[in-house]
Amino acid sequence: MLNNIGLPGLLLIAVVVLVLFGRGKISSLMGEVGKGITSFKKGVAEGNKEIDDASNDAAEAAKDVTPEDEKDKA
Repeated sequence: MLNNIGLPGLLLIAVVVLVLFGRGKISSLMGEVGKGITSFKKGVAEGNKEIDDASNDAAEAAKDVTPEDEKDKA
């Protein structure tokens, strides 16, 4: 059903939405969408940083802790 809309249909839908909600409401809505996207990207970056920090801590914890006198026995 939605495969047949095309450019004229999309333009008609955009005009109807503009008439119903007004330019001010749509621009404020788009501003909120932009803030949400920015916040999402910031959260993803912080999550990746936490994962990297956790893997670095795990790598440090996995270092060889065998006592010096027992290293020669192996």
